[in-house]
Order: sequence, then structure tokens, then C-alpha cells
Amino acid sequence: MTKQTFMKGTLILILAGLIVKILGFINRVMLARIIGAEGLGLYQMAVPTFILIISLATFGLNVSVSKLVAEADARGDHEQVRSILRISLLIVSALSILFTTVMLLSAPVISRYFLTDERAFYPLLAIAPIVPIIAVSSVLRGYFQGKQNMTPTASSQLVEQVIRMFTVIILASWLMPHGVEYAAAGAMAGVVIGEAFGMISLLFQFGSQKLPNPFKQRSISGLLKQNRETFRNLLDISIPVTTSRIVSSLTFFVEPIIVAQSLLLAGMSAGAATSFYGQLAGMAMPLLIFPTFITYSLSVSLVPAVAEAAAQKNDKLIYRRIYQSIRLALIIGAPCAVLLYIFAEPLSTLLYNDEAVGHFLKLMAPYSLFLYFQAPLQAALQGLDRAGVAMRNTIIGALLKTAAIFLLASRPELGVDGVVLSVNISILSVTLLHFFSVSKVTGFTIEIKEMVKVLISVALSGYTALHMTRYWSHLMELPQAMLLGICLALFIYSLLLIWLRVLGKQDVQRIPWIGPTLAHFLPRR
Repeated sequence: MTKQTFMKGTLILILAGLIVKILGFINRVMLARIIGAEGLGLYQMAVPTFILIISLATFGLNVSVSKLVAEADARGDHEQVRSILRISLLIVSALSILFTTVMLLSAPVISRYFLTDERAFYPLLAIAPIVPIIAVSSVLRGYFQGKQNMTPTASSQLVEQVIRMFTVIILASWLMPHGVEYAAAGAMAGVVIGEAFGMISLLFQFGSQKLPNPFKQRSISGLLKQNRETFRNLLDISIPVTTSRIVSSLTFFVEPIIVAQSLLLAGMSAGAATSFYGQLAGMAMPLLIFPTFITYSLSVSLVPAVAEAAAQKNDKLIYRRIYQSIRLALIIGAPCAVLLYIFAEPLSTLLYNDEAVGHFLKLMAPYSLFLYFQAPLQAALQGLDRAGVAMRNTIIGALLKTAAIFLLASRPELGVDGVVLSVNISILSVTLLHFFSVSKVTGFTIEIKEMVKVLISVALSGYTALHMTRYWSHLMELPQAMLLGICLALFIYSLLLIWLRVLGKQDVQRIPWIGPTLAHFLPRR
């Protein structure tokens, strides 16, 4: 099996993530146009429950498998790798059966009494079969990531998204004449089909690697007796990771309930609250989190990379990996945050024909840079055996968010803006807590001089984009003017980074295939 360098594996995931995000965003825009804000609200109301069940069924095993496989691989312990696969697949199989049943039986109660809209029952029912599919896929992805081979993860994501793009739109369009609740359920069923094809892709690649059969021992009791230490090691990582995800999922689950009830207290109708939640969670948030495919890619690569360096007791390499991740998140995240702020209203009007979405996006965009730092910082803590610390930070952020929504959104003078401000409070608090925790363990610090250079570059390029787009909008259609403005901003931003020596020869020469050629044209920083 081909082992990739940290940067090569990250770039493979970033490229795949970019394609998946673009296709997924197009899919979301098309879905919003088919089922509208109300249908998207029903779709989004089912998502938190689905994510909570998935968090319980997967048990954080993608992270723990990735970390433990990387450590075992660094020692050359192939039998331990097989043990990790045995136990993790056994765990997710049992949990999947349990929680799929729970989801099916609880769907009527959740939709009627918690989500305050009985129509949410249909999307909840449609998404239930996805639980065992994602659970098995998470273990397989964790295995390949631990081997620091990101190609199977990337390719399975592409397969899943391409299939999903067609199935979601086809099923939603087909069922829309029967009502928005059936259209939302059809969209959920399309997601299940896409995930199934993604799992098939992973199984095919797993089988083609000529890997040892993880299930030579057929007895379950025998498996557990022979692999007690592996089981304990998996639990040591999985319990805090799962707790962290459950807290996030519970917050996500409670969020539409708290939002709806708080807005009712502020004087808003139930239908208006549902439509607002569709605007926020289904339209504004996808734009805001669009660049997170980059930080996700960084976090996926960072956990095994840091775990391997820690197993080798190489503190300098640990610091270097974290520095590379945060630096890349800053360089890519900063222009994304500024461009989202500048073009919030026109983007929302063009994509959703809804100016209110632009208002929400503009309130959140300045805080999005902190969101882009969050995933690599959490991955660093997990790779350093500090998953419990990451869990604590997530719990604090979740509690702050829930309390803030109730306190702010219930005030008539704030209303929906109170919900948006609460999201910002959560993003900021969790990211700062993660940063201070990583700094305490490793001594890691932010290079202030480099950050200032990036912020100056992004401010100048953003200012130029704004004014040139305004000028060009008198000469051509707004979408063309915006596209030219964004391209100009990124070009100026890149030139400024090179001129200020934030980017240099040693940065681009790490890029696979084209890096050495590009490096000839850049100075050393």
C-alpha cells in the first residue's frame, strides 16, 4: 500500500474535497429551488437527529482507528493492525443494529413532540438505513488514513457525491407533487443511496489491497478475549471523541427546538421560525462552511501524522505538522472569510433569490476564520492523546451556544439575529479553548508577524475586489462582475503573499507533481 507524505495526502483530500463541495453546493442550491425554504427546513430538522445517531453508531472509531493504525504501522506491528480492524468492525456492527432500530422506533415521537412539526417524520424515516453504511465506512476510512493513504477516502467521497447529486434531485423532484414532506424524504433517500455507493467503493479498494482477513477467528467471545488490550485502547480514544460528538450532535439536535421555541417567545409564528431555520441552516451555513473541506482534509491527515511523530517521540515534527496545518488554514481561510463578507448579499440573491440569507451570512463571515482553525486544532489534540481535552472544550462551547440562543433569540429586538450571534459565540469560544490547550501541551504559538502580513494582504485584495466589482457591474451582468472581482482578489492576494514572503520556494515545492516546477519562479521566504 502506498504511504503518502503529510502534504501530499492533505492535498489529495483537498482536491477531492473541493470537487465534492462544489458538487454538493450545486446540489443544495438545486434542492432549495425545488423544495423551497419550508421543505429545506424539514430536511434540516431531520439532520441533527441523524447526526446524533451516527455519532453513537460510529463511536468515534474513525479517529481512534486512524491513530492506533498509524502507531502500530510505525512499530511495524501488522498483527495489531488486524486486531484493530477486528474489534472496530465488531463494535460498529453491534451499534448499527441497535441505533437503526432506535431511530426507526423514535421517529414519530421526535417529529411530533420535539421538532414541533409532524411532517419531519418522513425525512427521519428515509435517512434511517444510512446508519450501518456510514458506520462501516468510518472504520475503513480510518484504516486507510492510519496507513497514511488518503486516495481511498478521497475517491469514495467523490463516488458518494456524484451519485448523491443525481439521486437527491431526481427523488425530490419526483415526490414534490405529493408535498414538501415527501420531497424532503426523497432527498434523504438520495443521500442514503450515495453513501451506499461510497461504501462499496471503499470495500472494493480494501479487497484489492491483498490485506489479511481480519476475521480468521469467527467466535465473538474469542475475538474479545484475544483482543482485550486493543479494545481498551480503542475505548480510551473513542469514548472522549464520541462524547464530544454526542455533545455537538445533541446541541445540533436541540438547536432547532430551542430556536423554534425562543422565536415563538419573541413573537414569531411556527411557520416563520421553520423558514428562518431553513435560511440559516440550509442556505447561509453551507456557504459559510464551504471552505471547511480544506480544514477537514488537514485534520484527517494530521491525526495519524501527529500520532506517528508522538510514537517516535519526535517533538520537532509534531510542532512542524501543527504549524503547517494552522498556517495553511490561515492562508486559505482568510480570503474566504473576507470574500464571503463582501459578497454576502449578492451571492445569496443569485443563489437563493433571498436577501435575508445575505444578512445572516454577513453577520457570521468575520467569525468564519476561527471556524477554519477549529478542525486542525482538535485533530492535533486527538493525535496527542488529548481527546478528553477536546471533548471538554466542545462541551463548553455547546453549553454557551444553547444558553445564548435561548437568552438572545427570545428577545423581540434581536429575534433571528440572536440565533446568528449565538453561533458566533460558540465558534469563537471552542476555537480559542482548543488553541490554548494545544499551546499548553506543545508550546505552539501563532506567528503574529506572519498573521499580520496575511491580514494586510487579504484586506487590500478584498477592498480592490469590492470596488472593481461595483465598477464592472455597470458594464456587465452581476455574476460576471463578481467572478472577475473574486479572481482579481485572489490574484492580488497571491502576489502580496509572495512579495511579503509569506509564500516562498520551500512552500510550493512540497506540492506533488507541479511543485518543483513552480518553485523555480518563487523566492525563498
